[in-house]
Amino acid sequence: MPSQIEHQLKAQLESRKARSLLRSLVVIPESSADFSSNDFLGLARNPALGSHFLKELASFPKHTPPLGSTGSRLLDGNSRYAEDLETLIADFHHAEAALIFNSGFDANVGFFSSVPQPGDVILYDEYIHASVHDGMKVTRAGVKKAFLHNDLDHLAQLLQAVRREDRERYDLSGSSMGRNIFVAVESVYSMDGDTAPLRDIVDLLESHGAHLIVDEAHATGVYGVNGRGLVNELGLEHRVFARLHTFSKALASNGAALVGPKVLKEYLINYARPLIYSTFTSFSNLASVKSAYQMLIAGETVVLVEKIRGLIHYFRSNIQIPEHMLLPSTSPIQGIVMEGNARVNALSQQLIKAGLNVKPIRFPTVPKGKERVRICLHSHNTQEQVDQLIRIVQAWLRHEKQSTATAPIPANPASSELSTTPTASTLSSPSPSPSSSSSILSTLSVSTLSAIPAKL
Repeated sequence: MPSQIEHQLKAQLESRKARSLLRSLVVIPESSADFSSNDFLGLARNPALGSHFLKELASFPKHTPPLGSTGSRLLDGNSRYAEDLETLIADFHHAEAALIFNSGFDANVGFFSSVPQPGDVILYDEYIHASVHDGMKVTRAGVKKAFLHNDLDHLAQLLQAVRREDRERYDLSGSSMGRNIFVAVESVYSMDGDTAPLRDIVDLLESHGAHLIVDEAHATGVYGVNGRGLVNELGLEHRVFARLHTFSKALASNGAALVGPKVLKEYLINYARPLIYSTFTSFSNLASVKSAYQMLIAGETVVLVEKIRGLIHYFRSNIQIPEHMLLPSTSPIQGIVMEGNARVNALSQQLIKAGLNVKPIRFPTVPKGKERVRICLHSHNTQEQVDQLIRIVQAWLRHEKQSTATAPIPANPASSELSTTPTASTLSSPSPSPSSSSSILSTLSVSTLSAIPAKL
């Protein structure tokens, strides 16, 4: 007989299901076209990365260092290999030091739970990642306040209020401006795909003596010189206190590195609990990370980024839906906003049935009324797959508008329904092999290519 707690858990799950919020684990069919993953450069299935990785592993035939880390970084898990990799990462990102964590989540929790001192202030973009929120739950900072998304005026008001209070409440002398202020933003926001106005934020923070922490999770590998990130692209590396670069998205590995001053690294080694009390990542994963960085350093991913840029421009130029529904993004992350969890679930299922892996993003992950299907474009997507995606979305929206009937439209709408789509191609386009991605730019017209912006 089920216990009381089992009944309670079941009731909670049924409640979530009734609100179209139930999560489950799914195995994506191999034949699906990928419009969901964070594998922007397609390195997860790229033979070149596989070759780099196998060569790196083969260079240590006696398993020295061992395949597993064998312990916490502060006990037995450290190695010369890990330290050399951190030096490589720091040099690549033009930073004094880098510290590897098992995940970007761990890195954010480690930073925000330990670096702010008692009474300090954390100001964060309202769309900041959940890991920052978890770090702030156990922070010693005295003030934690959100500012409206990418709203410089609101951020300025909060900064001014903090400094005004400092002057009124504290005896400030010498060079002290008062409490430390940490401002947390993402360079590319994972759910909206838009970018933070980093130049303006840096200028504003410097006038108030505040410290900027930039989560570059969705910019690493895609923005900046050879994928160094948006901070690099804007020339702000020496004006940002700390940056988080994750390995689990465009770099097709696991883990993350916080880059910044040497003293920050030393401090985190002593106080960041996710680092201190976790078994460190394995040598095989470090080898994968190094292999991905070797590709970045050698410029082997530049052509992949250009392919993504071409597809971003193509998608936004050709999809014909109400302007307010398309998120204003120039990054690989695109989104079609439709109010209601049930609606985004229904459109996502329509696309999945047609062989396109597109996920719904629902409240409370995004604000109520801003639910959307999240579309990620990759170097391994084809123009034909994008055409198929556009046709199905447009046909689904027309059907929803014309009828309140519950019968779904066909997974492969007839071409007569899709006459508004600028190009005609088969709806049954298979998922490409890694080698087929090189054809993307060659299929774009000269006029389309000339209109592609120089930067994402």
